[in-house]
Amino acid sequence: MMTKMLPMEELRTSFGKQFRENLPIGRFTSARIGGNADALIEVNSAEELANTAERLWEMDLSFLILGGGSNMLVSDSGIRELILLNRAKSVRFEESEGGVRAWAESGAGLGAIARQAASKGLSGLEWAAGIPGTLGGAVLGNAGAHGSDIARVLEMATILHRTQGREEWTAEQLDYSYRSSKLKQNPGEAVILSASLKLAEMEEEAIRSQMDTYLAFRRLTQPPGASMGSMFKNPPDDHAGRLIEAAGLKGKRIGKAQISPLHANFFLNMGDAKAKDVFSLINIAQETVDQQFGVKLELEIELVGDWPKGEGKKS
Repeated sequence: MMTKMLPMEELRTSFGKQFRENLPIGRFTSARIGGNADALIEVNSAEELANTAERLWEMDLSFLILGGGSNMLVSDSGIRELILLNRAKSVRFEESEGGVRAWAESGAGLGAIARQAASKGLSGLEWAAGIPGTLGGAVLGNAGAHGSDIARVLEMATILHRTQGREEWTAEQLDYSYRSSKLKQNPGEAVILSASLKLAEMEEEAIRSQMDTYLAFRRLTQPPGASMGSMFKNPPDDHAGRLIEAAGLKGKRIGKAQISPLHANFFLNMGDAKAKDVFSLINIAQETVDQQFGVKLELEIELVGDWPKGEGKKS
C-alpha cells in the first residue's frame, strides 16, 4: 500500500520549530540502524502529544510514535510516514487509596521510573530497572521481565482515541496478552498519553538489592551494545534463544549484523550494520528453526519503514 505523500509546507507552517525534515532516524533507536525519516515532529509533554495527534488526525495523516526506539528495526530506505518523537517525560509519585502510585507521561523511560521509585522506597518495578524502552511502549506491548509485567502493576492508562476522545483504561480494558494488547492489535487508532502504576512501600535497601540481582542477571545473560532487544517472542513452553542456539546459529554474522554469541535471541549492530543484513539473519533463524524443530518464530520487534517489495512482512 502506498504511503500518502506528506504535505510538507502545511506541516512546516503548522508546527514550526517542532517540525524537522530528512533526519537519520537510526540515531533515535536502540539498534542505531536505518535510513532517513522524511519528517519528524518532536513533542515534549502529554498535552503537546495530544494536541499534535489531534491536529494530524484532522489533516488525515497517519504517524508513527517513537519513544526509546527499542524493539524496532528501521529499513535502510528510511521512513516515509510522519514520526512523532515523544519526549513527554514528567514523572510524579502520589498517594492513592490502595497505597502509592507512580504517574508518568508516556515518553518517560520505564527504567528511570523504576529507579526513582526505588529511591523513594517504593516497590513494584524492580523487574523493570534494566528495560530500555518508554512507559508508553511498555503499556502498548505489555513489557515484562523476571516473572512480572506491566499488566500486573498498571492502575490506569490515559488514552487518546482518534474517534472517541480521551479515556482512562485499566489493564482489563487493554486486554493484555504476552507482549501484546488491544491497542497494539489496532495500530493508529489511539495514542497513550500517560499511565499510573501501583506501588507499595518497602525498605529502599531491600528494593535495591532485588534490582541489583536482576541487573546482574541481565548483564550475565544479555549482550551489551546496540540491539533491538529480544528479536522473537518465546514460543509456548520454550525459548526463542534456545531454539536459535540449538539450530547452530549463535554468533552467525552477515556484514556488521550478528546473532549474539551470548544470547541468540539478540541480534547486534557491530558497527554500521544494515537493516537488510539483520533481516537476512531473521529469515535464516526463522527458516532454520522451522526446518529443524517445526517451530515458527514470531517477531517481537516491529519492522518499520519503507521496505523493498517482499520484505518487511515477516510474522
